[in-house]
Amino acid sequence: MAESLMDIKRRISSTKKTGQITRAMQMVSGAKLSRIEKKSIAYQLYAKKVEDIIRHLTMGNLFKDIPVTENSSDPWSLNNLLKVREVKKTAYVVLTSDRGLVGGYNSNILKAMMDIFRTKHNGDKSKFTVISLGNTGTEFFKARGIDISYEYRGLPDIPTVKDVTPIVKTILQLYQAGTFDEIYICHNHHVNSLVSKFTLDKLLPLEEAKDSTHEEEHIASEYITDPSPEAVLSAIVPQYIESLIFGAMMDAKTAEHAASVTAMKSATDNADDLISDLSLHYNRARQAQITTEITEIVGGAAALE
Repeated sequence: MAESLMDIKRRISSTKKTGQITRAMQMVSGAKLSRIEKKSIAYQLYAKKVEDIIRHLTMGNLFKDIPVTENSSDPWSLNNLLKVREVKKTAYVVLTSDRGLVGGYNSNILKAMMDIFRTKHNGDKSKFTVISLGNTGTEFFKARGIDISYEYRGLPDIPTVKDVTPIVKTILQLYQAGTFDEIYICHNHHVNSLVSKFTLDKLLPLEEAKDSTHEEEHIASEYITDPSPEAVLSAIVPQYIESLIFGAMMDAKTAEHAASVTAMKSATDNADDLISDLSLHYNRARQAQITTEITEIVGGAAALE
């Protein structure tokens, strides 16, 4: 019985330490979530404005006024960004976390990606490739023999535009080289602290807007491009692509921190429940031991009479 009590005490002590760790991780993730939510909300205003401008310009048919020639050495050139090629291979920029302890955050993304590979490409690995941003996704795709054109690990918990620039440049260089013919960006969209939703957005090539209203078309037709459509689009389009990728990273990291807070809170609550159960078990075992000892004393005293 004494050994059993010691075992219970060790389990209580170990669970308390685990609970302290998960509680600390919950607080750290909560602080990161609070910081990145503010930055993400502010950035979405800018990204939305750039998106509106691009949509209006495409509705104004400005893209059709740009002569698309053959290869240019500049990955940011409009020739590379606007030219629509025959789609032989599709690239998916997939954002996952570099670490675990984030609940179902990664599994939701990876399951959705495998569904896309199966339904859109019939599982033919020659028709798609992955640009993996995050350690979890990279290891997952490698284990399944899926082609990875580019991988990046160690994204900051609160990314900056400076962190994104070299990634964007590499992606555009691969696109320019013809490694793939279209690009989608895939990540978990942060809805609220408890909910995230998988999203897939087309990155390249840029396409003409469809199904616009008459009013929007009228507004777009009033755009005056100075000094030229090429100059305007050369300034706006790179900002648009960077805003899509950076916005997706900010959104994904926000969802990741929210998932971490939820997972660590659940772990902490489970630890507290286990400690409560173990303490009750310990008290009952201790009470049984004391009762046994008293019974033995009383029995010994009765035997002496």
